[in-house]
Amino acid sequence: MDSAPNFILLPLLLLSLLLTLIPLTASQSAADTNSSSPSDSDLCNGVFVSYTHTKGSKIPPNDSADQPYRFESVVTVLNNARDELKSWRVFVKFAHREILVSASNAVLSDGSSLPLSVENGTVFAGYPSSDLKSAIQTAGDVTQMQASVELVGTQFGVAPPNVPLPKNISLVTDGWKCPKATQKGKNVLQVCCMPDPDFNNTEIIDNEFLPRQNGDLTIMYDVIRSYSSNYMAQVTMENHNPLGRLDNWKLSFDWMRDEFIDTMTGAYPSLVDSSDCIEGPQAKYYQALDFSNVLSCARRPTIIDLPLTKYNDSAFGFKPYCCRNGTILPKSMDPSKSISAFQMQVYKMPPDLNISALSPPQNWRISGSLNPDYKCGPPVRVSPSQFVDPSGLPSNKTAFASWQVVCNITQQKNTSPRCCVSFSAYFNDSIIPCKTCACGCSSSRASRTCSTTSPALLLPQQALLVPFENRTELTLAWSYLKHRPVPNPMPCGDNCGVSINWHLATDYRGGWTARVTVFNWGETNFPDWFTAIQMKKAAPGFEKAYSFNATALDINGENNTIFMEGLPGLNYLVAERDGDNPLKNPRVPGKQQSVISFTKKLTPGINVPGGDGFPSKVFFNGEECSLPSILPTSNSNKRRHISAILLALPVLALLILRV
Repeated sequence: MDSAPNFILLPLLLLSLLLTLIPLTASQSAADTNSSSPSDSDLCNGVFVSYTHTKGSKIPPNDSADQPYRFESVVTVLNNARDELKSWRVFVKFAHREILVSASNAVLSDGSSLPLSVENGTVFAGYPSSDLKSAIQTAGDVTQMQASVELVGTQFGVAPPNVPLPKNISLVTDGWKCPKATQKGKNVLQVCCMPDPDFNNTEIIDNEFLPRQNGDLTIMYDVIRSYSSNYMAQVTMENHNPLGRLDNWKLSFDWMRDEFIDTMTGAYPSLVDSSDCIEGPQAKYYQALDFSNVLSCARRPTIIDLPLTKYNDSAFGFKPYCCRNGTILPKSMDPSKSISAFQMQVYKMPPDLNISALSPPQNWRISGSLNPDYKCGPPVRVSPSQFVDPSGLPSNKTAFASWQVVCNITQQKNTSPRCCVSFSAYFNDSIIPCKTCACGCSSSRASRTCSTTSPALLLPQQALLVPFENRTELTLAWSYLKHRPVPNPMPCGDNCGVSINWHLATDYRGGWTARVTVFNWGETNFPDWFTAIQMKKAAPGFEKAYSFNATALDINGENNTIFMEGLPGLNYLVAERDGDNPLKNPRVPGKQQSVISFTKKLTPGINVPGGDGFPSKVFFNGEECSLPSILPTSNSNKRRHISAILLALPVLALLILRV
């Protein structure tokens, strides 16, 4: 009888136990779901970029008005896209006058070396690994999909516990679009970037190497022979800008893995020094190597071209495109002189002692004298270059590995031009000179006896041939004659090594003419010089130059540029020299001059004296020159042609002042 109630109670007890377990199991499942919720990076199906501030501290000096602080942060780039991300680049828009001191696993894409002020932002490029694999390629191996860049630097004004986050971060690799970054918590800025649907990246995805890019100047770094401990590299610089040029070029870069240059042909280090190797790990490893013959052990060597006399030298020259005193011309002048090349033997250090361990130098810079400024990007691996087989067989030989560096002309902030322009016209007897301090003035007030802010004074025509320091009396006499006020102190000079005078000579029904005069006030001769004139409306009417070799150039689809160079045998602009009697006569500038003619048939409605007959931009050897801010104006009371009597008036006025 007792077994029946037990038989009934047992199922009831099991049922009640099951009911109590159900909500517990459900709550555990909910808890597990919450704990494994995906992160923001997991939800990104593109490239996830984040900036995380990790640490900050106050550093000396103590300055309540402008206190510096150390910051440490990490930039993370994670490739969650379907395809490999090649040559990644990330822009960080810093906002607190940051000075970057170090960056791991990356270099600055403009070739700058650290430490560097990055207050306006900077672009980081991956190094030594510039490509990020996808999860599909690596089965989700984050070490191959992600790059982490640890930054250390100085910022101003943001004291801990406040966090100095940048204004924005974005992926700037071609073919990607990023929304504005969002802040996560107190110390993280992040963004998910997606492929640009309007960008055709088929060539990038389908090929092993990135396509070669266009630029004002390209540098190829080709490894043409490779051994376990060293390799032979050929460096080729090629000018692609129709107005770009380099004179006495200087090329510099950073070795990142303790490499050093043993031998060179076609160029030479500006400083031959092996002391860094002797005092460093190189001499300890290469004990049998004679370091007295090593050319350069500098971490950042500067390379210069050889003179023409070394071209046929079997030890130093004997290479195509070498030994031109560092001159690289536009292709429009001479295609064969638009390239410069040299070779160097580079020794490597452990752990890179195998034939395939090849790493190009970083942070490339190239510059010249009186030439435009260039900004160079990081080396990008491209398909191996091909060269003519040295054996003479009708075949090509490929390099072991090739990298391309793209450099573009840029105008650096707070830099002055190195040439200037003056204007004059047949209808005005005054010259509008180059601007005051057109090419810069001393920043020290104590060393100045002139005004850097007063506009330049108008000049008589004969003053163009006189150095600025000898123009004072002529300028004062002309101002007295024209009843123009003279500031005290007088304006400073233009301080330019080269000046160009554009004189509007005639204007008639069917056409007009101008006279161009190039003056060299410096101590450097300019072989193979050129000048380029850009005009907004008048260039299509260009006919010819009488004493220059001149052609019209179509640049970026616009026919607005006139390119001028010296005639064969007359393309040498000499430096300033002493006068016939140095004790009495002022120095004489080097000078080249030509009249150029225009027709009005192709430019109907052109207003030559009203401004269309004056250039909007002027270049000398690729450098853009400073232009006057005003144009000559006509005066109906003045005669159209200056008489000999009028030219003598400044001298008469000068005599009156001396009485």
